[in-house]
Amino acid sequence: MEQRATLTSNGKGIAMDNHQVLADYRLAQTSRQVSIMGRREVFMGKAKFGIFGDGKEVAQIAMAKFFQKGDFRSGYYRDQTFMFAIGELSVQEFFAQLYAHTDIKAEPSSGGRLMSSHFSTRTLDEHGDWKNLTQIKNSSADISPTAAQMPKLLGLAYASKLYKENPGLRGVEGFSRDGNEVAWGTIGNAATAEGMFYETINAGGVLQVPMIVSVWDDEYGISVPNKYHTTKGNISEVLEGFRREEGKDGYELFVVRGWDYKKLLETYKEAERIARLEHVPVLIHVVDMTQPQGHSTSGSHERYKSKERLAWEAEHDCLLRLRNYILDEGLATEEELAEVDESCKQEVREARDAAWKSFSNAIKSELNEAVSLINEASLNSSQGALLVQLSEDLSKTINPIRKDVISGVRKALLAMRFDPAEVRGNLKAWYEDQQELNAERYNSYLYSESSERHSLVSEVPARYEEDAHTVDGREILQAFFDQLLSRDPRVFAFGEDVGKIGDVNQGFAGLQAKYGELRVTDTGIRECTIIGQGIGAALRGLRPIAEIQYLDYLLYALQILSDDLASLQYRTKGGQKAPLIVRTRGHRLEGVWHSGSPMGMILGSLRGMLVCVPRDMTQAAGMYNTLIKSDDPALIIECLNGYRLKERMPSNIGEITVPLGKPEILREGTDITVVTYGAMCRIVMDAASQLDQMGISLEVIDVQTLLPFDTHHMIKESVQKTSRVIFADEDVEGGGSAFMMQQVIEAQGAFRFLDSDPVTLCAKAHRPAYSSDGDYFSKPSVDDVVEKAYAIMGEVDPVSFPGF
Repeated sequence: MEQRATLTSNGKGIAMDNHQVLADYRLAQTSRQVSIMGRREVFMGKAKFGIFGDGKEVAQIAMAKFFQKGDFRSGYYRDQTFMFAIGELSVQEFFAQLYAHTDIKAEPSSGGRLMSSHFSTRTLDEHGDWKNLTQIKNSSADISPTAAQMPKLLGLAYASKLYKENPGLRGVEGFSRDGNEVAWGTIGNAATAEGMFYETINAGGVLQVPMIVSVWDDEYGISVPNKYHTTKGNISEVLEGFRREEGKDGYELFVVRGWDYKKLLETYKEAERIARLEHVPVLIHVVDMTQPQGHSTSGSHERYKSKERLAWEAEHDCLLRLRNYILDEGLATEEELAEVDESCKQEVREARDAAWKSFSNAIKSELNEAVSLINEASLNSSQGALLVQLSEDLSKTINPIRKDVISGVRKALLAMRFDPAEVRGNLKAWYEDQQELNAERYNSYLYSESSERHSLVSEVPARYEEDAHTVDGREILQAFFDQLLSRDPRVFAFGEDVGKIGDVNQGFAGLQAKYGELRVTDTGIRECTIIGQGIGAALRGLRPIAEIQYLDYLLYALQILSDDLASLQYRTKGGQKAPLIVRTRGHRLEGVWHSGSPMGMILGSLRGMLVCVPRDMTQAAGMYNTLIKSDDPALIIECLNGYRLKERMPSNIGEITVPLGKPEILREGTDITVVTYGAMCRIVMDAASQLDQMGISLEVIDVQTLLPFDTHHMIKESVQKTSRVIFADEDVEGGGSAFMMQQVIEAQGAFRFLDSDPVTLCAKAHRPAYSSDGDYFSKPSVDDVVEKAYAIMGEVDPVSFPGF
């Protein structure tokens, strides 16, 4: 369905090939029929929800004509016409997503995991390896939250800047043609009120990157008009201060009507030239757009739009305007266009029916198998009548889904619970096979399943010479980052104060001077787009290390980390990856800010990322190296009070790798297992020394990573030996310690080895108070660990360990 115009300059604008104009009309009409019929499918109960791109067709066709191989889109759920136009979405694939078809061949954007109109292209092959991105037209994976597509747009464009200006990347093949690629973003007018939009626009102007932002403006955000969203009710007027001037960088700004076919072509042609050749960001405000069917299938826009507004929208419908243009120019007759209209409707009907048949036949086949097996079991079951009824009910299901089938089978198996195993054996075996298939359909690819996954990275322990120097922890990191930057041109580090001063704790000290500003880079105070900058660059084959200066600043970027980065491999079913490393520092310090350890928040929102919690900088270096050799996104939280603690310098600092998901036993013991991480390791080790003098032996285990967590069940083995356990960290109650307890006691089954209640040791519910006293009375101390362990042993042997 890909459409590309034959466009030439005639001194007055653009000369258009007549056949191409008619082809554009055909495409616009096809897309409109997709919207109309898609909405009907939802109302008929064949799909759960629908959101469509009607009213935006002509502008998207114009934009698509200048989108080249290697370019990237970061858009939102109105862009179906654009995806049709670049040839990366078929009508049948659109309907397959509407129905939630789980076959990746039928629905390549997400394998049925995303609601309709959430688009992506598969930048990875079936093995999880990169395709040649310069040979395909790329779309990053859409997300629903408004304006959340903007931060990674910045990174997609920034990658072009790096590929163009960093000569070390010339030998990196398959990702760029010397930075010639443009990043194309789309956003609705209402979403431009979001802070993520403004932050991205500002950063794009500062960085001067080749991105084109199109604002589809239909004057509403669901029911709320522009006057409530934007000052002056007009985003391009608000952004006039960003317009570039002589000697001052900025944006090129355009305003164009969404129904003005010729002007749209001229505007997008010029915008592409500016962005691609000059590496200047462009914003195109596309006004006078309409939304003929309203926002979505959730309601009708007649509820909140006046009759006058609805009449205006009907008159300014871009499809009607394009039709009138064709008639006025004599390019076709009414009869010929009527034939095109009918042809488009028939094409969409056929694609819709084919998508439904493919989707429903697979489920009906499973239903028939289940019905047959239930009937077979009913012949010998004590619950034969009930099974026959279950079978009949299942057979009569209208438009069945897998939930209906599996739920029916589970009810049947439960009904047969008192029958001999051989009676229910065939049905149970079928159910277990389906569980495996459904796990692949609905639960796979939370993390990488490629040959570059972290579990395949070999462990390389730190080695030390006899005369190894003892240095500050920050010097360990600086030595590692130096070697990393020297050997891998894809790596670059960026964030607030990372560049000139080498970060606030000197981990990159002197490295900007050595490797240049493109490799070690300062940014503004903009955590959300620091992460977006990293996501976009990682999507294009680079290996960014994005620094969030302090752990509590992660809150500014949490939504992007959670909704975009952490879910990327899952929501594309292994079709895309962005192996971004997010570096931050936290845990123990003194004060309400920079001292928190909100691990529960992180664990609950960042599944799909690895979460590393090194106790010192040597372990941190090994984790960074493991991550660079693998392809999952990750968060590393360094100990904020560890940069000036002394460590021995390994002789193989650039080669160390730490296995992720493998705890380390820091101290062997026999009485109590203490499970902890990060800065608490030092606290617990100090307490263990004091307890040893009292006759209490602690086994201290550093989990090292929270995601993944103890994949070899080493902690259970320790609990089996000690029969008692404490989970200690600096998070609030119910946070990180509760997660560790659930993993060990429930998931690993260590409860069966306990002789005493499992115990947690956490920080107070409030943030830490300022000063050393505030820290002592807010977070677990050595004294707290000693008393907690002593109390446990006091219950076991009150004579040897009397109360005090």
